Amino acid sequence: MVKLTKIYTKSGDRGTTALGSGARVAKTHQRVVAYGTVDEANAAIGQARCLAEGVASHPPMFDVLTAVQHDLFDVGADLSTPVGADEEDGARLRVQEHQTLALESWIDAYNAPLEPLTSFVLPGGSPLAAALHVARTIVRRAERLTVGLAEHEPDSVNAEAVRYLNRLSDLMFVMARAANDNGATDVLWVPGKNREAPP
Repeated sequence: MVKLTKIYTKSGDRGTTALGSGARVAKTHQRVVAYGTVDEANAAIGQARCLAEGVASHPPMFDVLTAVQHDLFDVGADLSTPVGADEEDGARLRVQEHQTLALESWIDAYNAPLEPLTSFVLPGGSPLAAALHVARTIVRRAERLTVGLAEHEPDSVNAEAVRYLNRLSDLMFVMARAANDNGATDVLWVPGKNREAPP
């Protein structure tokens, strides 16, 4: 259980931080950057969650985003502790397959009433949709950084955390479309729209 009694410790004043394993690394370490970006994504989703309060949808967006925020703390805890070679199942907080499968079920539910796309969607529309698009891009960045960490430190990253982030960006996309009147008010990209000089 987490217990925070003091907010500042001064232990990071020299540019290092402690991983979940207790090891100290630079705050610019690839692992710290990855789980720090997961935290950034969580904050962006928190903003979207505020805008989702009272919005009628199925499943309820407010509840889904709340569940996702809890999961993202799990992702951050997972990434903050390198997977050990002799780690026993359940010894550490790791993202589980059923958490990723829950994302897939929500994606399917929100995507079902949407018309197929004929072009890319311009991020925006309603304030909620715009916030979800911002969250989507931050989740994508967190995923890229986590994949980079896994490439740099093979076997030290839980593969399910990568899958979770990949599905989460897809969820943010379909939720953004759902928040735009199930895609009815999406604005689609027109390739080369402003390429021609005005007369």
